[in-house]
This record gives sequence, C-alpha cells and structure tokens, in this order.
Amino acid sequence: MNEISQLDIQCINTIRTLSIDAIQKANSGHPGLPMGAAPMAYVLWDRFLKHNPNDPSWPNRDRFILSGGHGSMLVYSLLHLSGYDLSLDDLKNFRQWGSKTPGHPETGEVPGVETTTGPLGQGFANGIGMAIAEAHLAAIFNKPGLDIVDFYTYAILGDGDLMEGLSAEAASLAGTLKLGKLIYFYDDNHISIEGDTKIAFTEDRVARFDSYGWHTQTIEYGNDPTAFFDAIKNAKNVTDKPSLIAARTTIGCGAPNKAGTASIHGEPLGAEEIKATKRALNLPENEDFYIADDVLTSFRKAVQRGSARQQAWEKLFAEYKNAHPKLAAEFNRRLAGDLPLDWAATIPDFQADTKGTATRASGGQVLNAIADNMPELIGGSADLAPSTKTLMKCSGDFLPGGYENRNMHFGVRENAMASICNGIALTKMVRPYCSTFLIFSDYLRPSLRLTALMKLPVLYILTHDSIGVGEDGPTHQPIEHFAALRSIPNVTFIRPCDANEVAVAWKTAIEIKTGPVILALTRQNLPTLDRNKYGAANATQKGAYILQEAENNSPELILIATGSEVHPTLRAAEILQNKGVATRVVSMPSMELFEAQPHDYKNEILPATIKKRVAIEAGISQCWEKYVGDAGTTVAIDNEFGKSGPANTLFEKYGFTAENIAAKALEIL
Repeated sequence: MNEISQLDIQCINTIRTLSIDAIQKANSGHPGLPMGAAPMAYVLWDRFLKHNPNDPSWPNRDRFILSGGHGSMLVYSLLHLSGYDLSLDDLKNFRQWGSKTPGHPETGEVPGVETTTGPLGQGFANGIGMAIAEAHLAAIFNKPGLDIVDFYTYAILGDGDLMEGLSAEAASLAGTLKLGKLIYFYDDNHISIEGDTKIAFTEDRVARFDSYGWHTQTIEYGNDPTAFFDAIKNAKNVTDKPSLIAARTTIGCGAPNKAGTASIHGEPLGAEEIKATKRALNLPENEDFYIADDVLTSFRKAVQRGSARQQAWEKLFAEYKNAHPKLAAEFNRRLAGDLPLDWAATIPDFQADTKGTATRASGGQVLNAIADNMPELIGGSADLAPSTKTLMKCSGDFLPGGYENRNMHFGVRENAMASICNGIALTKMVRPYCSTFLIFSDYLRPSLRLTALMKLPVLYILTHDSIGVGEDGPTHQPIEHFAALRSIPNVTFIRPCDANEVAVAWKTAIEIKTGPVILALTRQNLPTLDRNKYGAANATQKGAYILQEAENNSPELILIATGSEVHPTLRAAEILQNKGVATRVVSMPSMELFEAQPHDYKNEILPATIKKRVAIEAGISQCWEKYVGDAGTTVAIDNEFGKSGPANTLFEKYGFTAENIAAKALEIL
C-alpha cells in the first residue's frame, strides 16, 4: 500500500458519512469514534482481515472487536459495506426498537459482531480470551503443513478502554502468555466525555504496554492509511508478543467545526455540520446514506475474497481429515457443540458420611472426573486454585510452550478472568470455567452480567460461600451475594448441600449451554447424606425436591433450605416432629432450575395449600418472600455483614441452629 488511491480515501470517508447519517437520523449516538478511527478500520478490513461475509461463523475467520462499543456505527458501516446481512435500511434503523443495529454491538443480534461491547474494557479482555482459545486449539489440532486453526484477533480501543482497570488486568496476563496473534489499535484521540484526557489520564500508555511485554508501535498521524498498513505488517511479524498500535487520531475527523472537541464524542453533528462535513470530504452534501458505486464495488470484493479463503480452508480441512480422522472428528464435535460420549460416566457417587467433606473439595473431585472425559474443558482461578480445588490433574499449565494444557492461571484479576472466559466461550470450541471466593464475585460481576447477556456457557465456581468462612470475618463473608447473583437474568445459581448434590449440580451445569451457571460451594465440611434415608440427589437438577417428608405424608409445615443450612434444618425437623408438627424438608439448591419446572411439579414440592413455611439461608432474606409468603418466615442474615470468629460460633450466633429454626417455625404455627 505504498500509494493511497482516491478510491481508498473515498471508502474511508464513506464509512464516516454513513456513520454520521445514521446517528443523525436516530438523533442519538457517538459519531466521534467512527470518524476518527475510520482509516485504521478500513485498512484492517480491506487489506488484512480474513473473514467471509457469506458465513460469519466460519471457524478460521479472524476476529474483530470494537471494544469502544459506543462507536458501533463504525462496525455497522463496515459490515454493510463488506456484504454482511445488514442492509442499508438496517443502518437507517440505528438504535430503534427491534433493529439489527442496537446502540452498542450485540453478538447474536448483528451478523458479524463477535462480542457484545459497550462497558469499556470488556472487548479488550474478550479478545484476549479469543487469542487464548486460538493458541490452545492450534496446539491441539494443528499438524505440520495442516494449520486448520490459524486466526488473528484484532480490536479497536479508546482512551476509556485503557482507563478501566479491567484492561490493565487483561493486558498484563496477555503479555505473560505471549499471545502473538493479538493485535490491538489504540485510538488515541485525547478526548473523553468530560474533555481533554489530560484532566485524568496522563501516564505514558505505550510505555505501560511495553512493561507488560507487548510489542508496541506509535503512529503520529492517525489519518494516514499507509502507516496502518505498515504497522499491521510489522505486528504480524512479531509472533511472541501481543501488539499495540497506538495512533494519534482526531476525534470526529472531517467535521470542520467540531473535530477534536468533546462535544462530538456522543452527540449527533446536526444538519448543518453534516453538510459541512460532507463538503469537506468531497461527498454529496444533500444526499443521506450515500455510497458511490465504485466504493460499494470495492468493499464488496470482501465477499469473493472471503469465499475463496474459506474454500481453501475447507480443502485443507479435507486433507486434514484424511490424514488425521480422529482429530478431525473431535474438531467437528466441538464445533457442533456436542458433548463427548460418556463424558459423565465417571462422576463419583459419594457414600454417606457424617463427617463429610467441604463441597469445594467434592466439587474438585467431580471436576477432575469430568475433565478426564471432556477435553474441551479449560479453566482456573484468580490465584486461589489450592483453595477452590479447581486444578485439573490430567493436564498441565497453560503457558508459553504449553498452550495445549488446560489449567489457566489468571492471577488476582477477577474481572479480567471472567471477561477472558467470555472470549474463550465465544469461540464455541472450548468450554471455560473460572473460580474465586464467592465474596469476590463483586469484582467480576460486570463480566458475569455480560456472560448472561450473551448467554455464554461459562461455569463460575464460587467457594467459601457463607459465614462458614469463619475467622476471616465480614470482608470475606458473602451476605447479600446470593440474592444479588440470583437477580441477574439468565444466570443459574446452584448451592448444593452435600457431595452428591455437588455431583448432580456439576452434571447439570455442563448440560446447560444457554447461559452461565454458578456453583456456590463451602469452605467447611458438610455431612454426606444417606440417600437411603433422604430424597435422591438426582432431583437436584430440578432445583428443589423433598429431602425428607413428614411422617404421615401430610405436612402442615415446610422448611426450605440451601447449602450448609440444610443440615441444621433436618435436625430442626426432628425436633418439630417430636413435638407433633408434621414437617417436610425441601432442599432448594437452585431457584432458577426450580422455576423452570412444570407447575404441577412445583405445586407438588410446595403445595399452595401449605402456607406455613420457613426458608433458611445464611444470607439476606431477599428473594425468599415468594416461597414463604405472608404466612411464613425466614431464618436469614439481614442488616449485617457477618463477624470474625469460628464458623460454628457464627452459625450459632446468627440463629442457624436446629433449636432456633424449630422455634421460628413454632412461632408461625
């Protein structure tokens, strides 16, 4: 790209004007980023990006992420111009109800959008997950001369992305992992909503990435396509480091009166400024959504290029299948999202044990039983694997030189860990899990919310789930967290009461492919119940079941409990039975699974005619109202954050004893 043609300039300017026209028509949006970043985006998409508009799900495509998702019209313009299933009418319907062009890019809603972005820093970390998945899959499947996994991950970032701590967490890990197929563009326009970035963001950003172990380049004039072409070539030649290309751009480039100002970040230009901009860019000022024929013809070459590249890959895969039929079958199985045959065959059945084990420990046993039969499972913790019991014994550590391994070490980076797992899950060929203490779900919740929004099957193993943490005190004792996590749409929260509920919970979690599952597990030992005496643990998959029925099978009272509180609840039922109170005990490890059951089943477990109910859980009482109703009550922890002390003492002081539970039940009777 030694010379810039007039057609290249016209293509870049068309991206700009399509973007500002859609934003003006919607009277809402962010024109600054699409205008300033158009040259870097054009060079990437026209000269380098390997993709097929006719098949956005081609597995060996390059991934492109617009991390600054507020600039969504940039990617929508590129998708339409390149020939994706996104019409000009879709652009004209920008930000409207039911449109294919929502305010921020949403994967699954827009063909060609790889991930849902908008909360700044998330796309940055998602891309690192995609690069991890590429490195892992390439190490497993590629053979000499048959590189069937070979794609790059690109992203455009803004100042806001780099201000977020999430991007620092993720960038540090990416440098450690030496992810050479990760190339990011930093749209360094020096403007945020409140004004010049010098008011809050003055460090040397490029030096920061140098210190992380990235390959860095700086482009002083961000409106020069040739500079981007050379920089991308240089970045692709560096195979042992992720790359950052920092370009000094002008926000709103092309707008004569507003370019370089904070106002153009998130406001439509206005009719007069749009006309002036089009005049300055040598495009018809009175024609909205204008695309010259030669511009569209040039962009649409992407369809032919993409189809040819995919056909070449399919030919390569056919050779691969002949040479390595078992690996090819495994590749196709993963691509289809099918689970391995007999993947759950070795999940243990735990024997009754009054001493029992912590559910984090039994969870580790189940994880390892599954990991042996499920090679796509990959994951780790935020530097807590010895405590959360989440290391896979069948594999080594995912590190440079060992990308085939499956144990991830995320470091103390909870938010980045979860966001990276989202990126891994988006490849659809690797099944990620991540782990930390339940209290630290506070640090990863923004990423978890996006897991749920994108309906990704990421498994969250959150241990040390209650005041049972004991001496670590209120900073480490989750109180409000059960309710907070249950409140997130599309999240399945499971809090098992013993090792056998853990086993079923793990199996259920793997089978759920439409959203994240949280396993809330204990630090302290819990008895393993005798299932000859109590209800079968298989019913855990239904969310709630009768653990112990009233002696006469006609209960007048129902006790509902989760997790560690099930055990004192069973003892409370004995006290009540001895007092002549016919008592049913229901274990409810998952409200979400229970709510998904047919009405008849739910009424069988919690009959509408039995209104005397007590819910017992070592967290806030919020969300139990629907199950206990006006005639029931709760044994919970409200208006406090826990205390430091031995776990048994805490359970006693907060009322989670058989005697107090029974007393509470007698009060409502």
